[in-house]
Amino acid sequence: MKLATEISKLLKTSLTEVEDKYFADGEIYIKIKKKVRGDDIFIIQSVVAPANDRLMELLIMVDALRRSSAGRINLICPYLCYSRQDRKASSREAITAKLVANLITKAGADRLVTVDLHAEQIQGFYDIPVDHFLGYPLFAKYLTDKKLLSNAVVVSPDIGGVKRANKLSDLLGLQLAIIDKVRKAHNVAEVTHVVGEVEGKRCIVIDDIIDTGGSICAAAEALKKNGAKEIIVCATHGLLSGNAKEKFDNSCVDRLLLTNSVPIDPDRLPKCAKVISMGPLMAKVIRRIHNERSLGELFTWEDKRMKL
Repeated sequence: MKLATEISKLLKTSLTEVEDKYFADGEIYIKIKKKVRGDDIFIIQSVVAPANDRLMELLIMVDALRRSSAGRINLICPYLCYSRQDRKASSREAITAKLVANLITKAGADRLVTVDLHAEQIQGFYDIPVDHFLGYPLFAKYLTDKKLLSNAVVVSPDIGGVKRANKLSDLLGLQLAIIDKVRKAHNVAEVTHVVGEVEGKRCIVIDDIIDTGGSICAAAEALKKNGAKEIIVCATHGLLSGNAKEKFDNSCVDRLLLTNSVPIDPDRLPKCAKVISMGPLMAKVIRRIHNERSLGELFTWEDKRMKL
């Protein structure tokens, strides 16, 4: 994973080699190829597609480390699978985010560090410390550095994202607009109307996850129909599943800002996309955890500069 390599370089340390392979029946084999007894361990892995394989790799790795007498096992999972299944939306559904929390805790992890959980209450599903970071300050810094805030408005793509959008608008001193939409099915939503003034504005749409891209492209189209001059979409986790690249390439989105919380194949990256690294942030998080220092100081905004 490129993010892990970047973090190790920033920390001036090497990655510990792990042997991993599949048996003929699909079972996963993991072996840690270095002594870890008493060490402070940091596993860097976003649990992305194929999510079930990545999750099992993570659990087996934690178990292997625990059985090797590692001192402390810290999981650095910028993107955590199943976080969109945090409640029962209808009868006879599982709360899979809670199940994943149980599995990670039972496996023997001591701490979880993640970024932009789809639902913040998932932190409470864990019986271990969870450090939940947010992606919007990274976008705020980029937009400020690139001088993209003139005549701008922050837009929430749905009602559920208002809290995140409101934090970004407060941070940047911008007005807030909201897109009201009705979700018809998983990954399918219909925009009903736009609340707020977007005509002639540069619209900064902030979201946590872009999966297939259908909802966010529909939101961008609604903003254009309401007179938006420019549309910048910011999303922490760019899953870009299916034909998401084609959707963005044919959409009215002018810029797409993503982080490298998940590995993105360059062939799946839309032409309008820019990837912002969270490597420097995660490196500082790891250093502070190892040295028993506060993490709350990492996200502060002062004199229009991000102190990371």
